[in-house]
Amino acid sequence: MLSTKKISALMCAGALVLSLGACSSKETASPGKKEESTGYPTKAITIVAPSGAGGGWDLTARAFTKVLSETKVVEQPLTVENKPGGGGAVFMAEYATQQVENNDMLFVNSPPIVINNLKKEGNSPYGYKNTTPLAQLTKDFGAIVVKADSKFTDLKSVLEEVKKDPSKLTFAGGSAPGSMDHLISILPAYKYGVDPTKVKYVSYDGGGEAITALLGGNADVIGTDASSVKEFLKAGKVRVLAITSDERLAGDFKDVPTAIEQGVDAEFTIWRGVFGPEKMSKEAKTYWEQAIDKLVNSPDWKKEVETQGWELEYKNSSDFKKFLEEQESQVQQLLTALGMQK
Repeated sequence: MLSTKKISALMCAGALVLSLGACSSKETASPGKKEESTGYPTKAITIVAPSGAGGGWDLTARAFTKVLSETKVVEQPLTVENKPGGGGAVFMAEYATQQVENNDMLFVNSPPIVINNLKKEGNSPYGYKNTTPLAQLTKDFGAIVVKADSKFTDLKSVLEEVKKDPSKLTFAGGSAPGSMDHLISILPAYKYGVDPTKVKYVSYDGGGEAITALLGGNADVIGTDASSVKEFLKAGKVRVLAITSDERLAGDFKDVPTAIEQGVDAEFTIWRGVFGPEKMSKEAKTYWEQAIDKLVNSPDWKKEVETQGWELEYKNSSDFKKFLEEQESQVQQLLTALGMQK
């Protein structure tokens, strides 16, 4: 028979083994429990392009979802949905009122989310403050463009002509008065001391139509995004007089001076970014901040941006929000000068 002391010793040893086993079990289970507790995302994610297929928002949304899926940064299914209308204003109204807590629906946008909220005509009561800005992904810049055989060879020659007689030249763009192309068109003149309300601006339904008008002699100058005139510049059909960047661009635009270089303080960034709902959960926001950070640092994303002819410009959620506040101030100033603010 076992003595009482031996039984007691065996019981203690058994308890110790069970205790160590429990500790070991807790330690191995702990990481799993942490992963389970995050939960998000648990279902398919929709990325909305608030425009028709083929535009800048659509291309950005599709590139974004494609690389996130291919790199397995996001393992849940990702789908792109087009919701055109009002230059993004129709979708924005729905998103800001009906999807305010929908962590599974993100969208892409650019300066119109700021402009549409500030202008008087075609105003949207909702803007970036009714969202959670997650990241800026890319950047482009405005371009002041004339035909290749135009008598104008630099920005100041155009501005001097406009200063003498603002109605003499026709500026054109692919968006309505008060929208992005209009602001790009009049920004250099405004900074040069010309009353922007006197500048003759004709709007066309898209940048392609504006370029057609320029090449057909129906416009003297167009204001548009640099990337959209790249092929026309390479083909020798247009001359780009100035870019609204803070420093010269590389590649096809390396010989094009900035407006700043020519003594005109006209800087305007055409960014594209990703947004979530205004009341996005902290968990979902953290998830997307980390996922997008992985995405933009991947070689796959850098290759995609290059293929699309974009410029990589990543701003995280905090920096993006600060930048939007700065651009809002700039747009407000321009619209006020035009008498087009709400």
